[in-house]
Amino acid sequence: MAKYRAAVIGLGRMGSTFDDEIQRGGSVFTPYCHGPAYSGSPLTDLVAGVDLHKGQRESFGQRWGLSDGQLYDDYKAMLEEEKPDVVSVCTSTRHRAAIVKDVAEAGVKAIWAEKPMSLSLAEADEMVEVCREQGVALAVNCVRRWTPAFAEARRIIDSGELGGILQVTAYAQCPLSANGSHMLDAIRFLAGGDVQWVFGEMESDAAAARDDDLMGNGYLAFDNGVRAYVRGMETGAAVWDFDVIGENGRIRILNNSLQAELTLLQSVDANAVGSRSISTRFPVTLPAVYPYPWPPHIQGTGLTVIEDLADCIESGGEPSCSGLDGRAALEVAIAMRESHRAGGVKVDLPIEDRSLKILSSEIQGDETPRRFR
Repeated sequence: MAKYRAAVIGLGRMGSTFDDEIQRGGSVFTPYCHGPAYSGSPLTDLVAGVDLHKGQRESFGQRWGLSDGQLYDDYKAMLEEEKPDVVSVCTSTRHRAAIVKDVAEAGVKAIWAEKPMSLSLAEADEMVEVCREQGVALAVNCVRRWTPAFAEARRIIDSGELGGILQVTAYAQCPLSANGSHMLDAIRFLAGGDVQWVFGEMESDAAAARDDDLMGNGYLAFDNGVRAYVRGMETGAAVWDFDVIGENGRIRILNNSLQAELTLLQSVDANAVGSRSISTRFPVTLPAVYPYPWPPHIQGTGLTVIEDLADCIESGGEPSCSGLDGRAALEVAIAMRESHRAGGVKVDLPIEDRSLKILSSEIQGDETPRRFR
């Protein structure tokens, strides 16, 4: 594959330094965030960084080997001067939609945008549409799709080993738009379909009346018959746990992906298990636990995202977590809140009122970069 010119807009934690905070693996394998991933990938040359804050520009340049001439405070000037092929948008969600639109119209080949992709459904619609019109691959950084525990789960499901999928349950205490976008996208990925309708419960009636980013619980109905339970409020000892139940087996991804279990039903001789009360005219099945099929090599998550984007550039395909997927996660979160607002009624998707939004918790205090706060 060709080597692509890459640039990062927004040089804070996810743009540059988040990997320094990682204490363990599980759902995160470094290089994970955008700057180090572009620097480490054999498919990209990191050619530019953009940030309004001088301190973040200087830190990024020193860390990843960029000269002063490659650092900008104006992303439009960067796009004109550097002509990047791939651009990451790691700014506050407040500004992400407008920047993605401008980047797509500047002629880039691919965009890797942070999550959540936008504040409102209308903004998400615009982002999806402009990238479609311009032929730009848009990836949204709901990264579990690119991590081994979830990728292997999807492979096992697609192989038919679990039989038809009946239910997905997720436990993840988090605001539904910010980190909840990870949870809701992972549920959609494991369920393998699109959500048709939801029931939702928010923290309180008063909280649900606002557009704040809330924790909540929900029930999701998919077009392929799968049902899902969402526990986004306090989860106790269940720390980012996912449970996939199929007709013939089960996958559990536990403790924020540090553990994974594969269970398959096996037919056995009733007499062999000492069950005299069970007629041998009927097959007896018992659950058998198998080693989870981790891949022999696990590379940094960011490198996997870049490989996916490069493949999309070459093939014209969609990234594993596309703009459509990012929008779907936001729409499910909004639908859960709208269900609560209406007294716990069923809310059908797609939502008609595209002006509805969630003020992601990630925009709080965003006038100052988080690393300086």
